[in-house]
Amino acid sequence: MVEYTETESIEDSDELYEHHRIVVDKGQALLRVDKFLMDRLPNVTRNKLQEAIRSESVQVNEKPVKVSYKVKPFDVITVTLAEPPRDTDVVPENIPLNILYEDGELLLVNKPAGMVVHPAYNNWNGTLVNALTYHLQNLPTHRNGEGRPGLVHRIDKDTSGLLVIAKTDYSMAYLAKQFFDHSIERTYYALVWGVPKEKQGTIVGRIGRSVKDRKVMAVYPDGDYGKHAVTHYKVLRSFKFVSLVQCNLETGRTHQIRAHMKHLGHALFSDSTYGGDKILYGSPNGTYKSFVENAFKLMPRQALHAKSLGFLHPSTKEFMQFDSELPEDFKSVLEKWELYEESL
Repeated sequence: MVEYTETESIEDSDELYEHHRIVVDKGQALLRVDKFLMDRLPNVTRNKLQEAIRSESVQVNEKPVKVSYKVKPFDVITVTLAEPPRDTDVVPENIPLNILYEDGELLLVNKPAGMVVHPAYNNWNGTLVNALTYHLQNLPTHRNGEGRPGLVHRIDKDTSGLLVIAKTDYSMAYLAKQFFDHSIERTYYALVWGVPKEKQGTIVGRIGRSVKDRKVMAVYPDGDYGKHAVTHYKVLRSFKFVSLVQCNLETGRTHQIRAHMKHLGHALFSDSTYGGDKILYGSPNGTYKSFVENAFKLMPRQALHAKSLGFLHPSTKEFMQFDSELPEDFKSVLEKWELYEESL
């Protein structure tokens, strides 16, 4: 099992595309629709199927059904999605990579903001995987060959920072096990709105898709919805209206830091998805408003950087720690806030 952090969004589309059409055999016994589809659709988890059924992406005889619906002989089941079906073959592209370390088992890449990790709807080319496929031949795949060569984890398109890439099947399995066991050390730097009351703490809250907006992750109380998520944070520096925060992930859920910090009342600076692209602290007018708008222009993406990674090397079994510099846009915004604080 492999965890993913921070996944890319799929853009809005009014058109739906049929991916599967199944006519139930005449001898089929009554069976819940999610269990029925689990046996017939490869590489799909039961949770994903249940989400698809609840969102009415799965229909029986052209009508939406509940997860508990039991299929009958001759039922016609369709699965429709917003993106068109596509071959999973990845086209190698000669895209420069910022490789911090490489040996026979793995490599460390410092991904720039704006680069999508894996090909997906509206982002089939120019991704990190396209570049990796060119740089390395015969990369291992995982998730039953779902077409994510070399990737053990991933970060969001507009998040910068470190990713470890496996070069062999053994390395893939060895590193994936560490992610699953939460033994990987992952440190992120985030610039957030406001100053957390507690300078150091732990955020525990289940994370799942928002029922109001499927592109946004929300934090839910204990229960069946969402996945258990834990983020440890520490305030490194405060600039009156924003703070530089170090976040260490114990789990790796989609948009975990962004959702957890928003839940704490401190959305990431310039994060349009979670409301951080507006002035959340301080008076939204005058010279301060102009200052913040200029800072948004300097960094027109969420202020989040995957700064360091630590793990056991697959071959040597030695603990390896890798660190990366903050990108220029992040450093420029920090300097801008530092000067602003000094001017007060």
